[in-house]
Amino acid sequence: MKIFGSTTSPYVRRLRILLAQTPHEFVNLQIFQGDDRATLAERNPTLKIPCLEDEGSVIFDSRVIYRYLAEKFGYTPLNWDQENQLTLIDSANDSLVQLLLLKRSEFNISEDKLYYRLQKERVQATLEELDKQVSLNGFEGWDYPAICLFTLIDWIEFREMHNLKAFDNLKAFRERHVDRIEVTATDPRN
Repeated sequence: MKIFGSTTSPYVRRLRILLAQTPHEFVNLQIFQGDDRATLAERNPTLKIPCLEDEGSVIFDSRVIYRYLAEKFGYTPLNWDQENQLTLIDSANDSLVQLLLLKRSEFNISEDKLYYRLQKERVQATLEELDKQVSLNGFEGWDYPAICLFTLIDWIEFREMHNLKAFDNLKAFRERHVDRIEVTATDPRN
């Protein structure tokens, strides 16, 4: 089993954390450069990470990979509340990644443009809801949604993509899990 991705992707990191106790190979790609871009394109026509290669199949997208792994390893199926949590987390992640790519492409994302405003509005509303859910014990265990929430919050901090000052519950959630061995082993800062 191989996971193709980068050490800085929150989508890849969530799977690496999930599989911390499962034998697998991690193929670290610089997805915007030459040979690594070609390696990714050979496996995933969407040119997105992660992708998983296992038993002759290639699975695209972290959410679909999780479903594949859950079936393969008999994880407890996600309930509808957990699926909604993943939708919230993925929504914020998607918007923030888009903003980061625009910033790296030298767009001024602080300008008052409709696309930028919509992405920032989505991130803010989503983080408010996630902060509320954490305050109501919505992420008490260390299951896949909690892992995904952790990787989102940690990625926001790492990339400095959103001010988390008003999100005390999210910051406390991150602090509760930051010293886990699988978290430190996948820290993109290292």
